[in-house]
Amino acid sequence: MMCDSMDASRIVGYFKGKSILITGSTGFLGKIVVEKILRVQPDANKIYLLVRGTTDASAQERVQQEVIDTELFGLLREKHGNGFQHFIHEKVVALAGDIVYENLGLEAPILKELAKKIDIIINIAATTNFYERYDVSLDVNVMGVKHLCEFAKQCPMLKMFMQVSSAYVSGGREGLLLEKPIEPGESLREGTYLDIDAELQLVREAKKQLIINNNSSCDDDETHNNNKTEIRKAMKELGLQRARHHGWSNTYVFTKAMGEVLLGQLRGDIPVVIMRPSVITSVRSDPLPGWMQGTRTIDTLIIGYAKQNLSCFLGDLSVVVDVIPGDMVANAIMAAMVAHSEEKGAQVVPVYHVTSSLRNPATYAVLYESGRRHFYENPRVGKDGKVIPTREMRFFTTIARFNLYMFLTFKLPLEILHLVNMLLCGLFSRLYNDLNRKYKFVMHLVDVYGPFAFFNGRFDDMNLERLRLTMAMKTPEDQMFNFDPKTIDWDDYFTKIHIPGVLKYLCK
Repeated sequence: MMCDSMDASRIVGYFKGKSILITGSTGFLGKIVVEKILRVQPDANKIYLLVRGTTDASAQERVQQEVIDTELFGLLREKHGNGFQHFIHEKVVALAGDIVYENLGLEAPILKELAKKIDIIINIAATTNFYERYDVSLDVNVMGVKHLCEFAKQCPMLKMFMQVSSAYVSGGREGLLLEKPIEPGESLREGTYLDIDAELQLVREAKKQLIINNNSSCDDDETHNNNKTEIRKAMKELGLQRARHHGWSNTYVFTKAMGEVLLGQLRGDIPVVIMRPSVITSVRSDPLPGWMQGTRTIDTLIIGYAKQNLSCFLGDLSVVVDVIPGDMVANAIMAAMVAHSEEKGAQVVPVYHVTSSLRNPATYAVLYESGRRHFYENPRVGKDGKVIPTREMRFFTTIARFNLYMFLTFKLPLEILHLVNMLLCGLFSRLYNDLNRKYKFVMHLVDVYGPFAFFNGRFDDMNLERLRLTMAMKTPEDQMFNFDPKTIDWDDYFTKIHIPGVLKYLCK
């Protein structure tokens, strides 16, 4: 059972002396979690960061460049002054490995010693590409969970396995989406049964056949490269096909759902918590408001609007866009770990939606109006020194209307250009191929991201609300662990924090 009361001192105290293994530390959320633990609890024993690298030295270099040297660690750097690097050296250990491999890609003696030390595992590693190769997504989002779970069972001191998933594993269903585990075999499409072993076998057979077919026609380097491209494309298409067969909109959320199921089946008596954030946006409060990394769906709109090269967008302005700041997600992760530490053999895995659509919904209209106001008050200046005028955008409320607009505005002129190009013996081939590629790319984005533009589900967060109610918010220190979306003024956040953050960190 969850603890009755919680405050900052309890959360901070929990991490004292703990040895923590974190995957996905080079990603956006991973960095925030690493920084937060180091900043609030300098007496944590060790934080082990599993990152891809050929040697521990190359892994250490990656961690230094991609994690520690980022602006996010500025407050921590300031706190420790000249002793900062020594502090990092004492606390952070980079391990060259990968969750896609058995034993995490670590040598047996290293794995054995590591298992003796670990108190907490936080799995944030994932491939978040909606249109990723199916084999790659299964390796990271499904088999990666299996390999970590196998390692967790070897850790006698383990008190918590935190699995970071996605709220969108619930699929594109409407209505209230509950915080409940996905059952083995559960599929979102009626009449289908999701067999994870069968999916793994399917991708192995498909990949094997593709390699055989392509090797038989491989005569030179150019053909070999073309074949690799064909295999990559086929694997991506297979992922989308299988996801949609079972009722999920893309390969990412489909494989994350499978990862949750596998963890539930394999966990044994390991204390497990599943955290499902929605779209994670820039840091709202600490350590650095506006900091972010990687373009989210909504940021495509902001960047396109900033550069004034996006004249239209697919989406209904009245639809709620479920977003949550990255620091709030990190706070919820830390609080939930403390609340459920050492809960061995729990009948049901605790699931938390770190979301905003139920408690404090923000619509696309709020985002759009915030953007308009920001750019009118802070006009962008082009490379030529001239002010980029802020224009209105056109929104299409159905995919059919968007497709018609794209056909009349772009596809029809493209086909005319194609005809002229043939009559003039390929004079405009390069121009036509370039424009046609861009058109196909936009239409592909609509195909993959379209379901999110019209998503009408609301994520129930009653479990997280119960956790929030245990939190004492009496001191400034307690506020450091705020994860209540009701405290967010979306207009203020988008205008003064998120949009400036997108422009500073993503529009370089």
